This record gives sequence, C-alpha cells and structure tokens, in this order.
Amino acid sequence: MKTAKLVHNPDAGDESHSKKKLIKTIESEGFDCIYTSSKSKNLLRKIEKEVDFLIVAGGDGTVRTVVQKMLERSLLDKRYPIAVLPMGTANNISSSLGLNADQKTIISSWARRNLRQLDVGKIEDFEPANFFVEGMGFGVFPRLIKDMKEVDPAVVDTPKKSLNVAREKLHEIVQTYEAKYCHIEADGRDYSGHYLMVELMNIASIGPNLVLAPMADPGDGFFELILIADSQKEEFISYVDDKQKGKEGIIDAKVIKAKNVTFKWEGKLAHIDDNLIFMEKGQKLKIEMLKGVLDFLVLPS
Repeated sequence: MKTAKLVHNPDAGDESHSKKKLIKTIESEGFDCIYTSSKSKNLLRKIEKEVDFLIVAGGDGTVRTVVQKMLERSLLDKRYPIAVLPMGTANNISSSLGLNADQKTIISSWARRNLRQLDVGKIEDFEPANFFVEGMGFGVFPRLIKDMKEVDPAVVDTPKKSLNVAREKLHEIVQTYEAKYCHIEADGRDYSGHYLMVELMNIASIGPNLVLAPMADPGDGFFELILIADSQKEEFISYVDDKQKGKEGIIDAKVIKAKNVTFKWEGKLAHIDDNLIFMEKGQKLKIEMLKGVLDFLVLPS
C-alpha cells in the first residue's frame, strides 16, 4: 500500500496544512501522493488504477463528501480504505475513530494497514440527503446550526473561536427552547414524547464536540438514539456550562441502541450530519443501518 489519492480541503487548517507541506510530509513517510482539491467539480469521478487508498485532509464535512462519492460508486468498483488527517473545527468523525494523535504519527501508521469498518445511516426516500455518517436529529441542534449561519465569519475565523461561539449559542438556545413532540419507533418499540433534543447517532459526538454517546461504536451495526426530555432542561444547561468551562460533563440522556428507526417530528428543522434541513411538519423519516460499508485506516490499538 504505497500510492494514495489525497483529497484536501484547502480552506481547512493553517499554513502547516497547505497543499505543498501536506504532500511533502506524506511522501516523507514513503507514500506516493496524487493530489486533488475537495472543491473539484469532478471529485473522485476517476481514481487512478495505481491508487491503493484515499487520504482525506479536512474536517467532518470533507470526510462526508468523500464518503458520499464512495457510496455513489458501483458495488463492483474497488473498495478503497480511507485515511483521515483531521484539520477541521470539531473533527468528530476522526475522534470517534481514535485518531487523536499528531499528524506524523497518523501518517506513519498507514503502512500497518490497521482497518476499522464504519457504518452508515440510510434515510429512505428523502431527497435532501439519503445518508449520514455522524448522525441526524431534531430540536436544539438544528436550531444551533441555523443560528450559527447568521454569525459574522470574522467572529469564528479559528476552530477555537467557532467552538466557543457555538457553545455560547447553544447555552442560550437551551434556556428558551420549547420541547416538541416526536413520534419515534425504534426496532418496533415506541419512544414517542416531547423532547428538547432527539439524536440518532453513529459516532460519539456531534457539533461543538458534544459527547452525547460516549460508548458509541461506529462499526457495531447499531445507532445510539439519544433522547433529552423537557424535564432535563436544567441538567442540559449544566452540561453545556461544563463544556464552556472546558470540562466534559455528563448528561443522563435516555440512550437506546437500534438498527431501524422511524421519526415524525412536530417541527420543521432537522439536521443530517452538519447540514441544516427544512422539512414538512410531521414528515415521516425511515432510517436503517448499513453495517460496515466503509473501511477506515486507524491507529494500532
């Protein structure tokens, strides 16, 4: 495994993550590198025959873009392992894969070809998006995404600033948000009720590093359904307070492991990964687990 196709988000990271420096660092570890920008209109439409694996240098959004391209490919096409170099704001996907090391350590580990399978959530007959990698849900988190779109870019021009502002916004939202009714069926059982947050998660964290499913395994074939009721508002506020202070608090949310889930949300806002979705009130969404459809290169355990 020597030749890699590098998909790089040129807007992510700092000068140490420039195209030139990334290629130099990767090649110094003995890999041949074929570069492409994540902004390319023809991204991964063609993969050179000598390519053994893909490298994604960027944040969660760039990883999702590459995953989408891989899922669109024919089942008869070669299955390429994906290596991630985290360069985004939250890097929730890479964190869930245990890629919490420096760049050189991550790159040097690729030669050992330590693979971990990643599940994907499939959304049935839903035109805005038909899959997710991180999670999807309703309530305060899509509201946070909406509010963050209105923030002056100059205020969130670094990952640290963006995380801090997002947590401040979330704190404000939770205090005034009115719980909404959600009809929920998970593997044939009913969990309907009024909730501040409903999240169907494939990985441990979402958004500004909210670790809502710390025991989640993105390759075990199950989602974690996270439900935070209106009665937990003060507890939720306290959890966000801890995040603002740099502490990883705990919120006693209801957690259900499931493979097939159906939702009908009273509101109109939803999110799929980090994308804000506007939907019809009471629209029915059916989600199923696609187990182990992707291979990621991870650090040796």
